[in-house]
Amino acid sequence: MTDASLQARLEEGIQALGLTLPPEAVPRLLAYRSLLERWNGAYNLTAVRDPAEQITRHLLDSLAILPHVRGRTLADLGTGPGLPGIPLAIAAPGRQVLLVDANGKKVRFLREAIRTLGLEGVSAVQSRVEDVEGRFDCVTARAFASLADMLAWGGHLLADDGCWLAMKGRLPEEELAQVPPAFAVRAVHALDVPGLAAPRHLVVLGHAGRETGTGC
Repeated sequence: MTDASLQARLEEGIQALGLTLPPEAVPRLLAYRSLLERWNGAYNLTAVRDPAEQITRHLLDSLAILPHVRGRTLADLGTGPGLPGIPLAIAAPGRQVLLVDANGKKVRFLREAIRTLGLEGVSAVQSRVEDVEGRFDCVTARAFASLADMLAWGGHLLADDGCWLAMKGRLPEEELAQVPPAFAVRAVHALDVPGLAAPRHLVVLGHAGRETGTGC
């Protein structure tokens, strides 16, 4: 596809999601996709090679959870090449975003993307999730691990009134039943990602016994 076709696909998808983004968001999102494509050959950042599919399966899939993101700080765990953290940071600037991944090559890409795209307030750390310190209003995880495992490894990162957003494909019925007792499922949303026929779900969790002050 041409650059114009990719831009049209992205803009149509954003409109279908009902989102209003800053004027600079679309060019930055396209620049991020282009950078991802350039680095992918050497660093094997994503198995999705087709540019149009990258728009759908990476950018629009990440942006689909934007209405559920709350708070002033966000940690994206097992972010890989920055998904959903970088699209979310581009779409809603001003939030402090920490991108976490244990893979050194991916973190080198993340740091180059942050520098190239001029993403203020965004940083990347190479670390196992369980070794990361801090408390965050919102924690995101996309195809990272089971709900039980991700909460066991990273539950300490969620602020008392924070909101955990776990991105899943099919509805993980068995995983929902195995959520640790210290946490509670607040909601499960079926996501309609424009151009994507595969099922997508968002599981929203918080600390048990607390209402989330961030409005999740």
